[in-house]
Amino acid sequence: MRKWPSATLRLPGRILVGVSHEQPEPNRSRPAGPVGMAVVWAIGSVAAFVLLDVVIAAFLCILGLTVVAAAFLGSGWVRSTTFEEREAERVRRRKAKWEAGATARERDRARWEAHQARQAGGTDG
Repeated sequence: MRKWPSATLRLPGRILVGVSHEQPEPNRSRPAGPVGMAVVWAIGSVAAFVLLDVVIAAFLCILGLTVVAAAFLGSGWVRSTTFEEREAERVRRRKAKWEAGATARERDRARWEAHQARQAGGTDG
């Protein structure tokens, strides 16, 4: 019988549990999968041209090249940031922007309080 994960599983610091999974630190080099596929494609292409008709071999060669190219381009897909990492970066940028505007907010608050004081002093007469 298969055991399903608990629905009450909560990890600290996670926004959406189950959407973004913890992944190891991304390796900057390409994985061996697409390179291995390219080697198999090259050997298969040579074998196809030797054993099959030229038109069929060309079709299989082009089809294989397309698959290898898609695998190579898609090999970096999992290295993208998770939702939590993007949200943390957005929060950091918003906090920096808020802190950068602190002096302007303080200046506006002082001007507003001075305006309120003038308004309160002018209505008594």
